[in-house]
Amino acid sequence: MANSNLQFKTNYVVSSKIEPFYKGGKVQISNDEQHIFCTCGSRVNVLEISTGKIIHSVEHDDLEDITSFALSCDDELLVTASRALLLKQWDWRQAQCTRSWRAIHTVPVASMTFDSTSTLLATGGCDGTIKLWDVVKQYCTHNLKGSSGVVHLVQFHPDISRLQLFSSSLDCGIRLWDLRSSQCVCVLQSHYSAVTSLSFSADGDTMVSSGRDKICTVWDLETRKAKRTVPVYEAVEGVVLLPENKDFSQIGVESKDLHFITAGSKGVLRVWEASTARCIYSQKLLSTLSPVSGEEEEQDDNPRSLTYLLHLPVSSRLATVTAEHNIVLYQLPALTTQQQFVGYSDEVLDVKFLGKDSHIVVATNSCQLKVFELLTNSCQILYGHTDTVLSLDVFKKGSLFASCAKDRSVRVWQLDGDSGQVRCVAQGSSHSNAVGSITCSRMKATFVVSGSQDCTVKVWDLPADLPATGEDIHELTARCTEKAHDKDINSVAVSPNDKLLASGSQDRTAKLWSLADEGNLGLLGVFRGHRRGVWAVCFSPVDQVLATSSADGTTKLWSLQDFSCLKTFEGHDASVLKVIFVSRGTQLLTSGSDGLVKLWTIKTNECVKTLDAHQDKVWGLHATRKDDKMVTGSADSNITVWVDVTEVELAEEQAKQEDQILKKQELSNLLHEKKYLKALGLAISLDQPHTVLTVIKAIRQGEDREELLEKTILKLRVDQKESLLRYCVVWNTNARNCQDAQSVLQVLLTHLPPEELLQYQGARTNLEGLIPYTERHMQRIGNLLQASMFLNYMWQKMRVAGAPSSMDQDEEMDTTPLAQTQPVFMIDKEKEKGSGEENRDVGDDSDSGQDEDPNCPVEDEEDDDEVSVTKKPSTNDGRTEIKESNGTNGNHHSESEESSEEEDTKEDEKDQTITVKRLPVSTAPQGQTLAS
Repeated sequence: MANSNLQFKTNYVVSSKIEPFYKGGKVQISNDEQHIFCTCGSRVNVLEISTGKIIHSVEHDDLEDITSFALSCDDELLVTASRALLLKQWDWRQAQCTRSWRAIHTVPVASMTFDSTSTLLATGGCDGTIKLWDVVKQYCTHNLKGSSGVVHLVQFHPDISRLQLFSSSLDCGIRLWDLRSSQCVCVLQSHYSAVTSLSFSADGDTMVSSGRDKICTVWDLETRKAKRTVPVYEAVEGVVLLPENKDFSQIGVESKDLHFITAGSKGVLRVWEASTARCIYSQKLLSTLSPVSGEEEEQDDNPRSLTYLLHLPVSSRLATVTAEHNIVLYQLPALTTQQQFVGYSDEVLDVKFLGKDSHIVVATNSCQLKVFELLTNSCQILYGHTDTVLSLDVFKKGSLFASCAKDRSVRVWQLDGDSGQVRCVAQGSSHSNAVGSITCSRMKATFVVSGSQDCTVKVWDLPADLPATGEDIHELTARCTEKAHDKDINSVAVSPNDKLLASGSQDRTAKLWSLADEGNLGLLGVFRGHRRGVWAVCFSPVDQVLATSSADGTTKLWSLQDFSCLKTFEGHDASVLKVIFVSRGTQLLTSGSDGLVKLWTIKTNECVKTLDAHQDKVWGLHATRKDDKMVTGSADSNITVWVDVTEVELAEEQAKQEDQILKKQELSNLLHEKKYLKALGLAISLDQPHTVLTVIKAIRQGEDREELLEKTILKLRVDQKESLLRYCVVWNTNARNCQDAQSVLQVLLTHLPPEELLQYQGARTNLEGLIPYTERHMQRIGNLLQASMFLNYMWQKMRVAGAPSSMDQDEEMDTTPLAQTQPVFMIDKEKEKGSGEENRDVGDDSDSGQDEDPNCPVEDEEDDDEVSVTKKPSTNDGRTEIKESNGTNGNHHSESEESSEEEDTKEDEKDQTITVKRLPVSTAPQGQTLAS
């Protein structure tokens, strides 16, 4: 099945992530209109509008939820309040807390705001009090009491010279506080439900308030009276006064009277004329969004409702926040959608690449589809389904895709490659239960197949020409319906040639169907073998093989010819939710409820890579047509885009090898030029201890080597010295390199203070590792020194043996060359015949383990006429004596031969006696001492 010339994939790495950044609460936009600040549990996230990326995040150390925050008007200060009753002041660009203090409130802070000078901060608490803080001088300036219940709204008058503060609490009144006297000067009564927002005119004399009692009130702040009450017929969460000096004729503004925009439970922006209390413009939603019913409008959790409305005066835009935590930016004056950001996706149920892999479409635990542009994370929200969308699939061209949902319907959507806009072009609904799976034709966009919890499979034919405008939606009809399984159908897939259909069900089976007949589906066979329900089925792109994944934790490959199981892949600890082929059908990608994604090679039946992708079930798994990217979506609300790094890793490895070759050439040149400091630094950068040792040896071979070594090492950087210490531990384990290691250690330990050494990474472990080997080397060197002293002694005694007997032993030894009459020492072996008392034993070797070392030290004892050495070989307990006697060469040779023959026969039982006889010869070459 595998192509031997194909490069298998080995790894994927994260390219980008789409993570939750807003889970409800306050939203504020910076004064420069570049960033969006929003709460997410214990964090305040900062979203960059141009890229859609989270660039900063601040979080309380105690991980307590943040109840409110405020950004100063100069965009410099961010103050947060948590349930721990702490206020923290942040340098949000550095994500550093610069100051924290107790809020004094007895219960958490519910609202906060800065004045226009960014020096005064007002906090409204759940205890009914309002406190003002001077953030420059760092003290509480006012403690305003009198509100009943939670103070959920505080706002300074934009003209700071008036020193006025507005607040609202559970009594539905709007209190006006005079900050000079710290008194409430009046209570503006008009609303019968919570006041949600305030908006001021440019001159500061007019204010509009909105409430959940479905009215907006226009106030004259000079007389402190209500000028007009406008019924808006929806619970309003935000109101914004339109600037008077701009043209808004596109949204129905034709006069210079006061106009304002409202956002509320209906989920649309509406423009009102204050003087006539008329709605002069109502925003039109996409045609795929069905009208809001009155019953749905009254629901508190209506997903279409708007919770915030913010004005961006510099760029002439509006920002709305939806109940589903989406942030949408509209461009004035036409109120066209400019950008959409999804703050929280909830559980991701499916995800697919779109277009030229520049977009992804996501099905979440929602009736809305979300199409993300990967470059900017900007999102387009698609309305159409009325219940949770369960599954997605994409046609070959990538611009057309299909969806199915719990509302028993299927829909086909089209992406406009130029504008990036998506619209619904077809829909069909004839299932009697939720539709859990959908698949598209592979060759041409001619049909879709759906599998439902009603146990049926339906084939839907697509028209040759889909509607060209967004107003028309083609109504699909099912070509055929087949009762396919006994339980819910979890997955359906179409073969690459559009002739076969596979289905997988909770009844533990997968089935193969024929799509060749125009009328009905024909059952070809059943795949049995899974112990639990089948979650996914997928055809191989090149072989007659079907892959299935199951809740039993296995993935199986099946033959389409005889329906037998070819291979079984085990590795997931729980259900395997998705399986797809990659690398031209030679590898598999699987995802499971254990949060893992595994890459398998089919030929070897082994798992090549396990990606710890998510912290919860991975429902969504899809790869691009080129297999260079994949995307995963999980129940942990995260969407991750992965990129194949197999080719990248190979290229990097090749580049690394070429770089090392160049560096080694450069190193050779530096050593030749005796630029040891650069050479040593270059060798350390290669992170190869042997190469560094080569440089150290080169330094120690020159003149003034110790001084040069010390000078070179001390000029290294701290990190280079740290690496050098680590290399010394490696070198010190080898006797051939221990002197180089000890030389380097001497420099480091002599010139660096212990405090600096202990700061090196793993310094204690490295130093402890040096001790045993250093002690061993010292013992070995001591033994060698002792052996060398013995050899020197033997040499001198052999010289003394030929000198006159009258020579004083304490007299200085003559080191002149031997005269011609001096004897040559020969070795003769004689068998000891029990007369051990005639030969004096001198001593035993101190270490029997060094018998093979010719330099092994032994104890010795002098005699006037003979020198005897007793040696204890490792193989026997025999003794060897060296005797000095007079004789002739011929006699010596005969005796030696006879002695040797006798010794050979009894070598294992008898001691060895070596007799050295002094024989006069005519000549004795200089330096000849022993002959055997």
